[in-house]
Amino acid sequence: MAERSTAAVDVADNSGDEPLAAKADKATADGLAKAQNTADASAPGTGGERQGTVPPIVTPELHSGHKLARRYRLEECVTRLDGFSSWRAVDEKLRRAVGVHLLPADHPRARSVLAAARSAALLGDPRFVQVLDAVEENDLVYVVHEWLPDAVELTALLASGPLEAHDAYQLVSQVSQAMAAAHREGLAHLRLTPGAVLRTSTGQYRIRGLAVNAALRGIRADRPQRTDTEAIGALLYAALTQRWPYETDAYGLSGLPRGVGLIAPDQVRAGVHRGLSELAMRALINDGATASRQEPPCTTPDELAAAVAAMPRIRRPEPTFTAPPEYQRTTYQQGTYGRAQSGLGTVPVPQVTPPPPPLQSRTGKALKWTVAALLIAALGLGSWQVADRLLDQGNESDPTPVQPVTGDDNKATAPAKPLRIADASEFMPTGKGIKPQLAPNAVDGKRDTSWITLQYQGYANFGNLPNRRQGSGIVVDLGSVKEVSGFDIAMYRAGHTAEVLAAGPDASDPTDLSDFPQRLTKLESVGKSLKTTLDKPVRTRYVLIHITELPEDGSSELFRGGISEIKITG
Repeated sequence: MAERSTAAVDVADNSGDEPLAAKADKATADGLAKAQNTADASAPGTGGERQGTVPPIVTPELHSGHKLARRYRLEECVTRLDGFSSWRAVDEKLRRAVGVHLLPADHPRARSVLAAARSAALLGDPRFVQVLDAVEENDLVYVVHEWLPDAVELTALLASGPLEAHDAYQLVSQVSQAMAAAHREGLAHLRLTPGAVLRTSTGQYRIRGLAVNAALRGIRADRPQRTDTEAIGALLYAALTQRWPYETDAYGLSGLPRGVGLIAPDQVRAGVHRGLSELAMRALINDGATASRQEPPCTTPDELAAAVAAMPRIRRPEPTFTAPPEYQRTTYQQGTYGRAQSGLGTVPVPQVTPPPPPLQSRTGKALKWTVAALLIAALGLGSWQVADRLLDQGNESDPTPVQPVTGDDNKATAPAKPLRIADASEFMPTGKGIKPQLAPNAVDGKRDTSWITLQYQGYANFGNLPNRRQGSGIVVDLGSVKEVSGFDIAMYRAGHTAEVLAAGPDASDPTDLSDFPQRLTKLESVGKSLKTTLDKPVRTRYVLIHITELPEDGSSELFRGGISEIKITG
């Protein structure tokens, strides 16, 4: 059951579909193909979404152990709905877990599913669970995608209570930015529920089922950007209150009381961050939602991402430490041993006459002074013998003086050790990446795999493109704040103009060049490697290998670059 909650296969949960999306026969809007041979009917309360009827489909009889393309072995069926099924499977070629959606080739949504999966695969954004394969074979259509065993669904996170303000801020910030990038490429989600959002062990949020989940269920929307924006607002509302912002219960969350209408999160639960509460109301787009500050509603993910960026950044709370309990002395240490305890009666203590002080007679005093004089004489004789022996050793035949060892020469330098890299992502200050799917190649421990840019013509600074004025590169995430003392970076080839920067120790999800104020090297032309040991360690979690100009690629008019391997030491 634990695998099911953390997997990247969309488990069927139809209890909360109606407030955000209803069933229909279009995979996505903004450019994806419509499903064929469906009849649309209006569905109340869906904001322009429609529901179509699907004739009964005979699902192929598949079982655990069945292989697709002699490669994908089905392990466990986690969804069986509307003529399709979803499985946890194993890619025997690459020896890794994957998720698989299966449906018959004659299913009325088969064409839409294939089109949606192939369009999502071309996006290549690491903030989404990646589509690995989309195939029609032997009267079957199947879509293979990533499986994230270390990720946790937002549904499971909310089961234990609402999120802290910092976590809710990261949720809405990362999800809105990811969906804004997807809509710029013509892709919509349309089923952005708590089960579609995963949080990895490094605190990054990833979205699964882009376009594909809607295509499998035949969901369409007349205004897809508004639908996805409202869905993000519902996720933020649930994260702040642990309540679903509609009257129906859904996704393990209780709905709002009937007849009350939509009320702000800070009126549902005490202690909710005011700015996040107003942001959720602006995204949900309802009558009177923004009356408190008279700000316009957010109708697209781009507008919502801009509103989040305009807010003061919510920092992670400082860790709290519980003071250890006060040390309790035992009865004997407290000096009550043998005394009467309260309520236990009195224990008689015998009277002991103290002995007289020793050596207080005339004979005793004389003996005391005699012993003191003998001790002083013995001490003086011993000191004289030690001094005489040291003088004799100084006059021996070896005249070479012994050089004193200074404290600096005797000080051992602690060797630098490699730091574990939790994640690597492409530096994308403008939102549109170059090859973000290749970023992990720069930290996989292999120099024959690299993050490589596109080939640009005419200009070394990324083709002189306006959206590349801040350059690009790789952002290395160390997982937590560490002491960085050096680095060894293997470049794809010599001739890059590059520098190494570090974010501040309190930075969280840095995306802009201004988020990296600590300069570790100066901006200059570098060779095949960029290796430096810092004079003083730097505290940071995020290190940016920043590239502003690329080397030539076989011609003085062509330019291409990249990074082969990154090692950070501390």
